Order: sequence, then structure tokens, then C-alpha cells
Amino acid sequence: MRLDVAFDLDFTLCCGQVFGWQKLGDWWYGVVGERAFKVRQLECALEFENVSEAFVRNYFGLDDDLQEISGSICKDEFIAAALSRFEGLRIVRQNPWECLISFICATYKSIAAIELMLSKLSKKYGEKISLDGLDFYAFPPVDKLARASETDLKECGLGYRAKYVQGTAQKISEGSFDLEGLKSLPYLEAKKRLFDLPGVGLKVADCVLLFSLDKFEAFPVDVWVKRVILNHYPKHFPEALVKTLSTHQSLSNTEYEKLNSFGRGYFGKYAGYAQEYLYHYERTKQ
Repeated sequence: MRLDVAFDLDFTLCCGQVFGWQKLGDWWYGVVGERAFKVRQLECALEFENVSEAFVRNYFGLDDDLQEISGSICKDEFIAAALSRFEGLRIVRQNPWECLISFICATYKSIAAIELMLSKLSKKYGEKISLDGLDFYAFPPVDKLARASETDLKECGLGYRAKYVQGTAQKISEGSFDLEGLKSLPYLEAKKRLFDLPGVGLKVADCVLLFSLDKFEAFPVDVWVKRVILNHYPKHFPEALVKTLSTHQSLSNTEYEKLNSFGRGYFGKYAGYAQEYLYHYERTKQ
């Protein structure tokens, strides 16, 4: 498939938005839904197996107007540097269920630890899939995690998150929460509804909204984004708040909402794209 738009596969899969992909040689292998597939980039072309071109275009956001998005969020020299460094990075359209559980598990964990946890969860509760003689595992369906015991979930390394995963799975399984239906709601209303799920706070909600529910205005704030704001955008906040934020790592809900509101107001309707470029740039320029 010849690429007619800017895209960088490595940047897109290495920027912390999606877990479970692994690179073997030139090929990236991943599982989406019940299908394993592989993909690689050869300059201005993508090669892939076991999925359709339409799937690839949708999954990797190739129809997003990256030129318009970049122009919209390029508000200053720092974001301009991030956009230049990681040109072609796109937001992946993840499955909402998998994205939700992944980010509930991701709380206070490194990317490597998250990937290990999700791998154990998939091996224990997901279906085995083979591709190129390699074994992969589909992400566990809702009903399996709803029936799982908290003890068994903890054996996958979930710790205190086990009760949240179990509770969220049960709520969705019984039909009292329409996850897919959130796509049709405005950002703030969809975010508010996500709080009804166990283990979903401000950051998890924003991640799910951005990475799986097409809410590009969502602006997740973690320690890296907080660092970006303190280092490069402090003039947008009262001096007292900047000083307070500099003294502790975690964020209160009030502090989170102030940083989140700044990001959405400053970068506009594509604030989520700005967040991902800033996050990856700050995390890799050390």
C-alpha cells in the first residue's frame, strides 16, 4: 500500500499510546480484536498481512488530516520542535474495551510493566492465535474478565487494580454501561460517564477518550506532560500554582483539571495530538 500522507510506523507504535506490539526484524506484530497481523514500513509504503487496507487506514488514523492538525496545534517553538522531530506520528484507533482495561492497569506503572501485565492477562484469559509460526493472544473478552476472580487477576500482576478490572468488566458485561455509545456524546459528557466505571479517574478517562473514542480534544496529563507544562508553559499559570506543582509528583484532581483545561484551551480541538507529540518528545529527549 503506497502512502499518500505523512506517516511513521515506528513513532506511532513507540510513543506510549498502545501496548502489546512487538518488533521482530523489520516487522511489527500485533493483535487487534481476534486477529493477529504484521506490518512494516518501507519508506513511502506499508506492507501488511492478515488485514485489509481499509482496516490499516482506519487503525493507524491515515485518514486524519495531519497537515491540518499540525498547523492547528503548532502554537509555539516547543511544539514546533516536537512536530518536526516526530513527523508522521499518528493516534491509533484502539478497541475501546481493550484501551479501557489497558489504562486502568497502567496507573502508576512504567510502559514495560504495563506490557508485561497485559501480556499475562491475555495469555491467561485470551484466545491463542498463530501467525508466522509465532503464538499471540487476543485481548480477553468482557465476559471472561467479568467471571475472573480478583485473586486470579492479581496473579497476572494487577495488584490493587484487579478489583477495578473485575468491577468494570462486570458492569459492562451486565449491559448497564454502553462503552461504544460514548463516541456519539460530547467530550465532557462522555468523560463524566466514564467515571461511573471502577478504576476510571481523570487521566484514564482522557486516555480512553483520546485513543479509542475519537475525542481528539482530550488532553491526558501524566508526570511527563506536567513536566512539559512546568518547563515550557509556566507563564500560563499563577506563580503560586507553578511552585506548588513543582514540589510534588502526583496531581490532585483540581490540579489535573487546571492543566487539562490549559491544554484543551491552548491547543484547541486537536489538543490530544499535541499531548502525544509533547509527551513523546519530552520522554525521549533526555
